[in-house]
Amino acid sequence: MQTQKMTTLTENDAFYNCHLCPPKLGKKWREYQGCNDWEGLLDPLHHAMRCEILRYGQFVDAAYRAFDFDPTSSSYATCRFSKNVLLTRTGFGSTGYRVTKHLHATCGVQTPGWIDRLPSWMSIKSSWIGYVAVCQDKDEISRLGRRDVVIALRGTATCLEWLENLHTTLTDLPPHVGPSGSCRPRVERGFCSLYTSRTATCPSLQDMIRDEVARIVELYGDEPLSLTITGHSLGAALAILSAYDITTTFADAPSVTVFSFGGPRVGNKSLRCQLDKSGTKILRIVNSDDLVTKVPGFVIEEDNDVARMYSFHVASWIRKRMKSTEWGYANVGKELKLCSKESPYLNNINFATCHDLKTYLHLVKGFVSSTCPFKATKEVLSTRLIN
Repeated sequence: MQTQKMTTLTENDAFYNCHLCPPKLGKKWREYQGCNDWEGLLDPLHHAMRCEILRYGQFVDAAYRAFDFDPTSSSYATCRFSKNVLLTRTGFGSTGYRVTKHLHATCGVQTPGWIDRLPSWMSIKSSWIGYVAVCQDKDEISRLGRRDVVIALRGTATCLEWLENLHTTLTDLPPHVGPSGSCRPRVERGFCSLYTSRTATCPSLQDMIRDEVARIVELYGDEPLSLTITGHSLGAALAILSAYDITTTFADAPSVTVFSFGGPRVGNKSLRCQLDKSGTKILRIVNSDDLVTKVPGFVIEEDNDVARMYSFHVASWIRKRMKSTEWGYANVGKELKLCSKESPYLNNINFATCHDLKTYLHLVKGFVSSTCPFKATKEVLSTRLIN
């Protein structure tokens, strides 16, 4: 659940510049946030919908570009920029948004004592994982049709985050995440740990997001308000957990939408049902060649290949056995399926290329419809972005 640290966008590259001539959403903003499950907007991909997906992808890219990936640096695993200049310094300054909160995630992995003798970058517990930004520009608020709040989350970067990713069995959500009840959702153990773990000096990601959402709702709750959580890879998984926690905890929560890029599976069918019940809208942007989107665990739905290959009774038996294990996952939300093999501009396609955020944004830019997976266009990514 990781991306290469060289994931970048070039602000002056016309390939990504929907924000140079952004469409006005106005009163239709709820449709683009998924109130109708993006009916009629994804296949074929509507121009305004494309621009919105790319725009939220740029917020995630800014999280990558702000992160200090250098293990020899004294500021490793922190944000390289202050809140006031983060978007500007990452080449994404003309957004009308202002960063209001830095976010950190803490690994709950219990490490042996001898690990303290290793370099500090290998044992760092808490690291900067993203930020909250609030739209403050009046013209942009008018274009969007509401004040938008973005939570942007990066993918895996540190050693202990990688270890958390390996904890792929399902676990019950703890009582302090979401509503109480006998049928609590189960989620991937490592993602749950990263969302809820804390140290004596660093609150949990859950605490930071809850506190900031509460502050924003109190400040702007009397006007049209949306909360958009966007992330790539690990960040996409944490975005779904965050959305679940917010919509099931805050009675006055604003409209919550998730734009997920290359996200792994997160939880079981109960999680999906609770998300649907809460009104959370999730758009999963998936590259069919990206293996990360197919893990962890197994998904067996009522209408999948297993049910078609075997008799109803055999398929039901298999589903029942899978649900009783720690590996029975369920996909959530609506899916925009892309395919890296359809792009004539991608070279040397491999695991890393298929999962890279810049590949996802390239595919979103070129996707037309399921019958025309990629448009032949002269807008070709520069070789330094693709190779």
